[in-house]
Amino acid sequence: MSVGIRDVARAAGVSTATVSRALGRGPVSDALREQVEAAVRATGYRPNLSARRLRSQATQTIGLIVADIRNPFFTAVSRAVEDAAYQAGMRVILCNTDEDAEREALYLRLMQEERVTGVIFAPTRTTAQAMRAGDLDFPVVLIDRSGPPGAHDSVVLDNTAASAALVDHLVAQGYARIGGLFGSTSSTAQERRAGYEAAMARHGLEPAARACAPNAAAAEAESVRWLAEGDRPEALIVSNGLMLMGAVRAARALALAVPGRLALAGFDNEPWTELLDPGLTVIEQPVAEIGAQAMNLLFDRLKSPDQPVRKVVLSGRPVLRGSTGRR
Repeated sequence: MSVGIRDVARAAGVSTATVSRALGRGPVSDALREQVEAAVRATGYRPNLSARRLRSQATQTIGLIVADIRNPFFTAVSRAVEDAAYQAGMRVILCNTDEDAEREALYLRLMQEERVTGVIFAPTRTTAQAMRAGDLDFPVVLIDRSGPPGAHDSVVLDNTAASAALVDHLVAQGYARIGGLFGSTSSTAQERRAGYEAAMARHGLEPAARACAPNAAAAEAESVRWLAEGDRPEALIVSNGLMLMGAVRAARALALAVPGRLALAGFDNEPWTELLDPGLTVIEQPVAEIGAQAMNLLFDRLKSPDQPVRKVVLSGRPVLRGSTGRR
């Protein structure tokens, strides 16, 4: 038989109203709350969270909407968010959009229906540009992607500086024809492309940038087309870890030795990037800090809804390996 709130009240020797107040963090003494919690443990009672949600209009649930859960970057950020939420006694609803604006709209509506406490969100450029403060019933913190200035708190990498650092490194290694392959859907890729182009101009070099869907298959196909051309680049910078994997596959398909015939550099210091021979030069993102900072911003926003919007910009760390050996 299922255990109900009356069974807990009977075991604790209190009224059902007192049990409800104690479990809902209402005005009861610490001793009485401990008495009720002991009765809960003794009876094995499990509260009806859906009913409590409808009564309280609050869920103590965080929504986490990521662009591509297959991308190890978002997997690591999700872990950091979940760790912080667990420590705060909150649950996480995870949604994956595959960089699809329609799915983003669907999941934002879901978060409204679930009455989440707040949302951490990595939107496409299309959705980010349309988001305005006050559009939703809950606070939103953007991660990895930027939105309109002053609309939402955000945690991002200094993408222009990180991309420029890769260009500077390749130039120092003797490369001049440096191509850039960037994702086509996010503000992050846009910023990395801007950093690449500015650094190329600073060195007096002609930029050669292309864009494709930010996944391994699309990057492989675009890289094969590009690298098969007569004026292919001597070096290639790729804007995320999945795309970098696609570029590696393309180089192997065309039998282009790395770095002998093609230098490669990109983003995200995943274990596989070190295990290749040679290892890949990458920008390491502070993924754990991104997740933790996003949760801190969300908690601060919940405590002080009217405080000024904040943008936390973190630095990446260049990890230099053999894929960008001297030309």
